[in-house]
Order: sequence, then structure tokens, then C-alpha cells
Amino acid sequence: MVANKSDLPYRPCAGILLINKDGLIFVGERIDMPGAWQMPQGGIDDGEGHEEAALRELEEEIGLRPRHVDVLSCTEDWVTYDLPQHLLGKVWGGKYRGQKQKWFLMRLKSADTAINIATEHPEFARWKWTDHANILTEIVPFKRPVYRKVLAELLPHRD
Repeated sequence: MVANKSDLPYRPCAGILLINKDGLIFVGERIDMPGAWQMPQGGIDDGEGHEEAALRELEEEIGLRPRHVDVLSCTEDWVTYDLPQHLLGKVWGGKYRGQKQKWFLMRLKSADTAINIATEHPEFARWKWTDHANILTEIVPFKRPVYRKVLAELLPHRD
């Protein structure tokens, strides 16, 4: 158990707001949390650039390579969230209080068939396209403020 979570750093992370030609948003249902949907995201490795990490995570989580997407925009600043108390000390080896994330807006320029969630280390049981209103009801509550901020900042750049 962590005595004071404010003593812990945030984990650097890259997130991807992937849209299709109709402006719908990709979400995957987490294998480890049935019913919990999220956009692709993952840690930034030491020495790795933010966009480089986002493109790597996109391939690791849903099989898309850089040639399958156009990178349209990125959040200006880090977006942070704290883990809820019941997860603190249990995820990421207890080393972090939450995440600080750089989010990238990307548009799929290939067919949906390029998406493959059966990756080497699968994170998603299934996936779908959703709209900006429904995504907020489908994700875990502690990430909703992050998603609201990311959607508000990045979706205006989709055209």
C-alpha cells in the first residue's frame, strides 16, 4: 500500500484517438475488464518520441502500421489522471499514481480489415466504431475527464 500517492510520479503514455472516414471513433473492449472500452494507449519507452510511441502502440494493440493512418493532430500539453484508490499500488508494479498522456488524432486511411486485435499480446476482446457521445458512457468512470478533454481538443482537427 502506498502511503502517499502524491509521492509517486505519473507514467508517460501515448494515446490514440483513431477515427474512420465517417468520423467515428475506434474503441476496444479490454480483455481483463469485460464491459470496459477504451481507445488504444500505452507507455512511452525511455528515449522514445511521443508520436513514435503512439504509432508503436497502434501496431501492438490493433495491428495498424503507420501506412494505415494519417496523423492529424496532437494534444498541446500532457493530459493526466490519477488511478482510483483501489488500483493504486496494483498496476504498473505500484510505481505510478496515474498517467500523463500525449494524445494523437489519427484517421484510418485503410479498410477496417487492416485492424487486427489478435496481436502478439492482445489487449482487446473485441472492437467497434462509436461516436463521441457514446464513448463517454462506455469507458471506465475515472478516465471520463481525460476523454472529455481529448475529444474537445482534438476532434475539431478531424477535417
